[in-house]
Amino acid sequence: MKKSEIEAMNRSFGILRERKDKIIDDERTIQLQKRVKGIREYSIKNMDVLVEKAVKNLEKNGVEVILAEKSKNALDAVYSIVKDESMIAKSKSNTVGEIGLSEFLEDKGVQVVETDLGDRIVQLDPDSKPSHPIGPASHLRMNDIAKIISNEFNIDIKPDPRVILDIIKEDVLLKLTKCNIGITGANSVAADDGSVVTVHNEGNISLVSMLDIHIIIVGIDKLVETIEDAVSVVKLETIFASGKTVPAYMNVISSPSKTADIEQIILNNMYGPGRLVVILLDNGRTQAIKEGGECLLCIGCGSCIVTCPIYNEIGNEFGYKRYFGGRGVIKQFY
Repeated sequence: MKKSEIEAMNRSFGILRERKDKIIDDERTIQLQKRVKGIREYSIKNMDVLVEKAVKNLEKNGVEVILAEKSKNALDAVYSIVKDESMIAKSKSNTVGEIGLSEFLEDKGVQVVETDLGDRIVQLDPDSKPSHPIGPASHLRMNDIAKIISNEFNIDIKPDPRVILDIIKEDVLLKLTKCNIGITGANSVAADDGSVVTVHNEGNISLVSMLDIHIIIVGIDKLVETIEDAVSVVKLETIFASGKTVPAYMNVISSPSKTADIEQIILNNMYGPGRLVVILLDNGRTQAIKEGGECLLCIGCGSCIVTCPIYNEIGNEFGYKRYFGGRGVIKQFY
């Protein structure tokens, strides 16, 4: 990374640290940490059982489930669904980044529209790649972002955050009208309930998940027993990722869109998707469990990156795809 990018990233990280440090020592947060650690330890020890339960209960709820052992299996599964589309929408997802889906689809002639503001900014800059799982554009200064957007839309944009947001928002919303398929990740999956939990602040996951077909790609390490467990995990992730006690949105997705308002006859595809596909990705996670599984205790908050001295010196060169920092180095071996 350039020196200016490192400086911008460190400034953003400093703001995040200050916000987070105000709440992580709270007694409620400490108790939540203990609870989540227990949840994750149980999940790692009982992964086979949870996968079996998740498949059974998701399918019971009308969800199509695909088990993907490797990245290629997941990529092939997605392509079989989107191959006739010219454009699809996507929300921020480290798991989707892990398998290189956007690059894969672009090579196949399917345009991928990032709907997260930070990811969209990075996507429009051919010289950039994400610098943090929650704040992918943390390494870019306001002036840099204005230049990126000015070049993309061939207009002179002021380095003003509201102006930048409005222009990107308008463009993304226009492109969403041309998309039939949305792809998201997930923050947690409740096996006993057959439900997927996603969290976000921008509202873009809600938009993406309401297209005709919704594809969710999620690692099996995100499996927990119940909705209550899932909420605990994503709440702790929010605290450490953003310094906030709750996200703006927490969506629980359990089936395709449906209604039974006409004589209790169940009809799919009311306002949301008529088809919901969940791809459960292994991609080395089972092997990691066999070797101890400690790295899978990670909830993906990105807090380690913010405080990592190596990362703060050399930036996103220290990592693997969208797995950043030390976790990224570990991921290379699975």
